[in-house]
Amino acid sequence: MGHLLVVESWVGAMSGLLPRAIREGGHRFTFLTRDLHHYLRATPPGTVHPLLAADNVLTTETNDVPALLTHVAKLHETLAFDGVLTSCDYYLGTVARIAERLGLPGAAPGAVERAYRKDLARQALRRAGVPGPAFAVAQGWAETLDAAEEIGYPLVVKPVDLCAGMHVRRVDDRAGLRAAFDALAGFPVNARRQPRVPLVLLEELLTGPEVSVETVTVPAAATGSVTTVVGVTGKRLAGAPWFVESGHLFPADLPAETSRAAAETAVAALAAVGLDRGVAHTELRLTPAGPRVIEINPRPAGNQITELVRRVTGIDLPMVYAQLALGERPDLTPTDTGVRSAAISFLLPPRAGTVAGITGTDRLTDDPRVVDHSVKPAGHRTGDASSNNEYLGHVSTVDTTGAGALAAAEELVSGLAVRYADELTGAPA
Repeated sequence: MGHLLVVESWVGAMSGLLPRAIREGGHRFTFLTRDLHHYLRATPPGTVHPLLAADNVLTTETNDVPALLTHVAKLHETLAFDGVLTSCDYYLGTVARIAERLGLPGAAPGAVERAYRKDLARQALRRAGVPGPAFAVAQGWAETLDAAEEIGYPLVVKPVDLCAGMHVRRVDDRAGLRAAFDALAGFPVNARRQPRVPLVLLEELLTGPEVSVETVTVPAAATGSVTTVVGVTGKRLAGAPWFVESGHLFPADLPAETSRAAAETAVAALAAVGLDRGVAHTELRLTPAGPRVIEINPRPAGNQITELVRRVTGIDLPMVYAQLALGERPDLTPTDTGVRSAAISFLLPPRAGTVAGITGTDRLTDDPRVVDHSVKPAGHRTGDASSNNEYLGHVSTVDTTGAGALAAAEELVSGLAVRYADELTGAPA
């Protein structure tokens, strides 16, 4: 039985999937956070937050990395950790540094930072010749304007260090660029109270469907590392000018040659940033000129994509993630689960406001295609559908005969209706 140190987590699906995987793998964990209430606030009424299944729940300042390294080294003397990990993007680099400090298995901190930081990844991919969009990194309005005019409109504006699609938007002209720049400038600290890197990433707008490639990279003595492609996931996007993920299908319904090209590009991207250990989720656009890398995420996919993979292949990527952190060599042999495709479709808010109720869920309970569903309760306050943080619910489905899972999930989500409090009272939402 291994003892894992889990440093922070997301509060969404992975906050439950990772503790479950650790326990089912026969291991235990200690949870370390700067703000336990951040997680308890997200616990549904009448339940216990899954992170509280830890052997120990400890609090300390996780944003002060030098002090944290010293603190964790002292904890290690008493608690004897066998590995360290996180499911939260904002702490991936921190965890890599802890693993290095304690002599535990882990990817090199520099490689993790190159993978996670969108600007550093772009630069590494360009040096390695991995195809991607034309891009520029700017600081300040003057540099941003000059870079946009050099790339040409339309283009995509991104922060270099946020996730879940936050503040990623299409820009068609100078006025849109100014709005995007000002929005980023007005968001100097992320949700975990970490100061943001004050850079703007501008990219050529790519066309074509978007996919993600789910991979596992394991160190190998002879070659340095070996990357296994677990599969390619299809993706739906919505909410223009934003790029909100509205659904996923595993495996993607693509010709074998296209899937192979996407997989090869993702593997090349991981090599370019030097990531030689871990589970990764690499997003690409399938452009008319071939696959182009959108971004690299050096951790298991969110949005329950790992559950789609597990339902089809039997491979449990959160468990694999934990095994790699412990220095184990995971078994990546697919099993025949009887499921040919699995999908998730998300309910996006029609607008901002306070939810009075969501109707149409009664038809989900007895539908044999549905394996999981949930909706936000009455009283939930939602913003506009501008990022993956604003979902009002989801429906997950499977198809035992073919690639029809996503069509089924989207059909069922289309039958859900959101009622707002102001529609009932006539008062502003």
